[in-house]
Amino acid sequence: MTTRVHPVVTEVTDRIAERSRPARAAYLARIREAGDRGPARGRLACANLAHGFAAAPEPGKRALRGKTKPNVAIVSAYNDMLSAHQPFESYPPVLKRSVMRAGGIAQFAGGVPAMCDGITQGRDGMQLSLFSRDVIAMSTAIALSHDMFDGALMLGVCDKIVPGLLIGALSFGHLPTVFVPAGPMPSGLPNGEKAQVRQRYAEGKVGREELLEAEAASYHSAGTCTFYGTANSNQLLMEVLGLHLPGSSFVNPGTPLREALTRAAGERVAGLTAQGGEYTPIGEVVDERAIVNACVALLASGGSSNHTLHLVAIARAAGITLTWADLADLSAVVPSLTRIYPNGPADVNHFHAAGGIAFLVHTLLRAGLLHEDVRTVAGHGLWRYTTEPRLVGGELAWEEGPKRSLDLDVLRPADAPFSVDGGLKVLTGPLGTGVIKVSAVAAEHRTVTAPARVFDDQADFLAAFEAGSLDGGDLVAVIRYQGPAANGMPELHKLTPALGVLQDRGQRVALVTDGRMSGASGKIPAAIHVTPEAALGGPLSRLRDGDLVTVDAAAGRLDLHGVDLHDREPQGRAPRGEEWAGTGRELFAAFRATVGASDTGASVFPSYGAAPQEVPVVQPV
Repeated sequence: MTTRVHPVVTEVTDRIAERSRPARAAYLARIREAGDRGPARGRLACANLAHGFAAAPEPGKRALRGKTKPNVAIVSAYNDMLSAHQPFESYPPVLKRSVMRAGGIAQFAGGVPAMCDGITQGRDGMQLSLFSRDVIAMSTAIALSHDMFDGALMLGVCDKIVPGLLIGALSFGHLPTVFVPAGPMPSGLPNGEKAQVRQRYAEGKVGREELLEAEAASYHSAGTCTFYGTANSNQLLMEVLGLHLPGSSFVNPGTPLREALTRAAGERVAGLTAQGGEYTPIGEVVDERAIVNACVALLASGGSSNHTLHLVAIARAAGITLTWADLADLSAVVPSLTRIYPNGPADVNHFHAAGGIAFLVHTLLRAGLLHEDVRTVAGHGLWRYTTEPRLVGGELAWEEGPKRSLDLDVLRPADAPFSVDGGLKVLTGPLGTGVIKVSAVAAEHRTVTAPARVFDDQADFLAAFEAGSLDGGDLVAVIRYQGPAANGMPELHKLTPALGVLQDRGQRVALVTDGRMSGASGKIPAAIHVTPEAALGGPLSRLRDGDLVTVDAAAGRLDLHGVDLHDREPQGRAPRGEEWAGTGRELFAAFRATVGASDTGASVFPSYGAAPQEVPVVQPV
């Protein structure tokens, strides 16, 4: 497939490469030096090496003494509370046998934490969610730090887990690494029906019993939740980055095809090691072109806005500087090709059946919107991800994927899109810089000018909604002190049903926040991730009730009318001391003090985050 790459995609890729040149060169030099030295365990002292294979069975001990057989690390986010990660319980022995069949050996190197934003929504634990990404990255690094490994298998699915695993893996960029998905649960209660029940509950029209019944019918078995939030955006991006086996993202757990793909991942990673003959280090796979491919896939599919944080952080872990401006410029030329909930009624199972990632990659390649000339774990060339896995006579094979969508209400070709631009915009103005996901926002709701109603906590907004004090007039709800330095940048999903009720009543409403809304932001225009954040003295800290604010997704503006914020002192403040304690939050105080800005990935790592900064204590006025 030799279609000429779109000039804007080329221009953005070239400027990222030029901007990143020094950091990328230093990163590549470091990982190539590590790779040239060969298997690290060959340089371990005898006592060190003996510790590394003491528990291995006898054949493994013999293999680990030498350098001829690759040793593969397995790093897993397994726990049996979270549906998406429960299937990983059975993976390690399967993967070990597969690696052995391919001539290697595998060891379970370590586990990483995995928390669920769906469980912690509106709870104190959600304030640890974003920080958990960097904890997972560090946990991955610890798992790989023993210098015993020639390759790695990463087992993870959900929101912060996959970005954390990838950032950690990139710190060992000389190791070939394959990401192993678990797949989505079968479809349950349609997402549209679930959303309606949630909104009726917010209005007081149904009780908790009916709400719980709807939620249980939607989230009903092992596997990833089926809406297109951050978890399933992760899966699509890992495939387009070339880190999954082709077509493996959305195969349901417990099926013969899922099991065959898991075995194939173990076999494949052994072949990608230096001993396997196709040495393909992950740090070489994740280059500037791969990062741009991931951005394009995110935009074309209407994926999670969380990836405006995660992709920036992932890129920087590989020595690449990606900016929100790059995403905005790509969004202007990348068409919107999917309608998956919350951007439409279908779930990821329906998307997969309609042609899925294979067709999406095919049509984007034909339109010149993806770089085909990239390295992947499946071999050279992104065209490999236009194929689909099949069981033929009980054996796994890849066949040519669909060349047309099987449901144009869910998945369309690039020459007949749902809209001509992507589902993500960058907003700038006197209130700061933020992002807005407009995939699910009707055109008539994408520009709102209204008085601000300012809150320092989502609970205060919800209390005002329940009291009826938000009824009757247009408004821009401002929820501030929700950024990474304030309280860890929790998702604010609980706002969505209430804001939806106000909009359905005929009020023009929008949201402005320095917090997150994720892939489920829905039909309300929401300017999120606003930076500088209020806790660091950003403009939102000086906003007052009644100030006239415009959220304009079409023009990319976040405006304030008739007010000079420089004449004002900040109001409100981030929680401090014992106000940010309990549920483990006090253990993460150092993260709040060192975390970087949202547009640099909201990370605590100085290599790609901001320098340590003092969180100012602002007294309420």
